[in-house]
Amino acid sequence: MHQTREASHLARLGRLLLVAMIIAFGLALRDAGALRAADPTVPPVSTHGYPPACLVSDTYTKFTKTADWSRTLLDWRLRLPANYRPPKLVPVADAGLSGGGSVRSVMLVDLREMASAARAASAPLAVESAYRSYTNQITTFNYWVRQYGYSRALIGSARAGHSEHQLGLALDFKSLGGGKPWVPIGYDWGTSAAGHWMMVNAWKYGFVLSYPWGKQATVCYGYEPWHYRYFGRTIAKAIHASKQAPRVWLWRHGNSPTQPSPSPSPTPTPID
Repeated sequence: MHQTREASHLARLGRLLLVAMIIAFGLALRDAGALRAADPTVPPVSTHGYPPACLVSDTYTKFTKTADWSRTLLDWRLRLPANYRPPKLVPVADAGLSGGGSVRSVMLVDLREMASAARAASAPLAVESAYRSYTNQITTFNYWVRQYGYSRALIGSARAGHSEHQLGLALDFKSLGGGKPWVPIGYDWGTSAAGHWMMVNAWKYGFVLSYPWGKQATVCYGYEPWHYRYFGRTIAKAIHASKQAPRVWLWRHGNSPTQPSPSPSPTPTPID
């Protein structure tokens, strides 16, 4: 009799455990599905030209709403409002990454999958820097000004309001267990196991290198092999296929002034 009660109790616990596992799995699928559903589509082309020359100024960028996160263009000229704060920030640790900091939850599933794939390829990643507020960016930029002077700081750091880190979408990666990816000066993190893996594979998970080698005149900033911005898989694939830097691609897909349709040619006057 005692064994029967014990067996019944164990069976009941087993059923409860199974139900809990099914519910947890369902919630995980629901959350992942919601994040996947947020993957933005490619906006239409607005111009085939290039963005303006890199000149320091302060003009609000065209897309300043947090819902337009995949379309916001930031550079030396275009900026965010000081009170821009992305919603639903989560720790990078939720994606299985060490290093600290927070990112927008919209990237979490892809970030987790990318980190897992990098580990499996013996190229484990960590995070050096993630979301920075407007106030934090003031401190960051001023630090580099003190180190190298204003002109050099502009090439390697964004003024407050102009940083992709304020979007909550940019990450400065590094190798797991390694130091800062820009130290020592002249070191190319892109040649490390983790950096090379990112160069080849990051776009597959929705991440694009913001400041490629040899593109300073186009993107305003110097080469930063560690700085990736999340766009979602669809747009990242389109940017990768275009072979354009993100600044150029974003300019050509909605950030340029709208070009009016050409006026129709007048009908020629018949000649008798």
